[in-house]
Amino acid sequence: MSTLHSSYGLENHGLSNLNNIYWNLNTPALYEHVIRHREGVLTHLGPIVVYTGAHTGRAAHDKFIVQESSTEKEICWGKVNRPMSPQNFETLHHQMNLHLQTQDVYVQDCFSGASPKHRLPIRIISQYAWQNLFARNMFIQGTAEEVSQHIPEFTVIVAPKLLASSTQPGLQSQTFIVTNFAKKLVLIGGTSYAGEIKKSIFSVMNYILPKKGVFSMHGSANINTDGKTNIFFGLSGTGKTTLSADPLKTLIGDDEHGWDEEGIFNLEGGCYAKMINLSEKEEPIIYETTRRFGTILENVAIDSKTRHVDLMDSTFTENTRASYPISHISNATRKGMGGHPKNIILLSADAFGVLPPLAKLTKAQAMYHFLSGYTAKVAGTEKGITEPQPNFSTCYGEPFMPLHPQRYAELLGEKLEEHNVETWLINTGWIGGGYGTGQRIKISYTRAMVNAVLDGTLKDIPLETEPFFGLQVPIHCPDVPDEMLNTRNTWLNPEEYDIQAKKLAGMFIENFKQYIGQATAEILAAGPKL
Repeated sequence: MSTLHSSYGLENHGLSNLNNIYWNLNTPALYEHVIRHREGVLTHLGPIVVYTGAHTGRAAHDKFIVQESSTEKEICWGKVNRPMSPQNFETLHHQMNLHLQTQDVYVQDCFSGASPKHRLPIRIISQYAWQNLFARNMFIQGTAEEVSQHIPEFTVIVAPKLLASSTQPGLQSQTFIVTNFAKKLVLIGGTSYAGEIKKSIFSVMNYILPKKGVFSMHGSANINTDGKTNIFFGLSGTGKTTLSADPLKTLIGDDEHGWDEEGIFNLEGGCYAKMINLSEKEEPIIYETTRRFGTILENVAIDSKTRHVDLMDSTFTENTRASYPISHISNATRKGMGGHPKNIILLSADAFGVLPPLAKLTKAQAMYHFLSGYTAKVAGTEKGITEPQPNFSTCYGEPFMPLHPQRYAELLGEKLEEHNVETWLINTGWIGGGYGTGQRIKISYTRAMVNAVLDGTLKDIPLETEPFFGLQVPIHCPDVPDEMLNTRNTWLNPEEYDIQAKKLAGMFIENFKQYIGQATAEILAAGPKL
């Protein structure tokens, strides 16, 4: 057992009568525990593959926030931020303690936030060694001295084997992810999906940072060779991890960042990338992590004899993942920080085939599309989806935003104004028709558009106004066919495009009704017109 731990014991989290407590084990030691307890399988060249059972994604309907005096007026309560009473939380906490008594647990003391001014000391306590390795990969490691003096300001306790009572009041099922800001504690039970750990801490940072005037973001970031920082906002599947992992640029992080008066800083120490259909040719940097010791492959299929992984196999889920420390990315900064961004790119995978591949946004349009947070789900990715469906997730991360969306939008607006940031919309979805009839935009074209935005190539190229959303579209982009840039012209029947465009514009308008009375008149006027 490791002796590298602080004197701040687990009794401070309501846990008692535990068996072995494994404190801050390093990666090789955690590997040994994973293999010994058959939690996972060693694969070709060193990654460990694990399977999460029934839960292969976030249990969104089982996520709660304790409603008490400090949060009652702060949280944007509703379908995303569901309230739980302090009494029901105490019942779950007691059940957690009883469940873990006489059990082995693993502890990682680490940090969220690369900025020394804003980093949060956290503690992850888990039943499984592999989930502790996940925490070690995903969060920021302290020095030996820092670990010895570690006092967590927020703690996550993960017990996948604990199922809540079916009669437990306030729950939707026997699974639960509950955050208590007053007690600075997150309880996770009934699910092995490791993304719940990562996103729970992200939600905590999205509560804490804006109160300090820091803009917290669900987006990736990198640095150009000229030292300029770029931000990519986008929901899962839109390409923010892929596009930020550019071999010619320095990666800051692939998913979660803060933006303060000094610049951008990563909230994490690792990456959690989607693996399904990952191509070595198109995404060599991320692909290489699937061959590295320390990487966790979550729900990825393997050949049982050769132990080679099959990234094209979606037998277990479309949401296959890899968790790895950011040090696995050779061109990533170890400081996790960059300057103020000069360009922000909003990513959308539009399966309706309507949005242009590339468009420049005004400040008001940037705010409108940030609040909309649009992408589309395609047929086959989820049970029951047979045609494209719009997915509006405010601030490109609604499930992780406990405060009102306008708080985050106001911070974005202030930053755009203060630093004169250019904002662009890039569609990584379909053109020439919607999903099933059109074609997915080639990643090589998308990369060319991103590069043109970031290196200033588009500065003097004329823009045309797209009629339905009022977007300013360049008439030319290097290494991209000109005919692609006008989406309507890529359809065999432009009249069908008009019908689909009006349909999608109507969806935007309907979704944005929730911000009437909150967003400014300028932002409201920046949306599509019918």
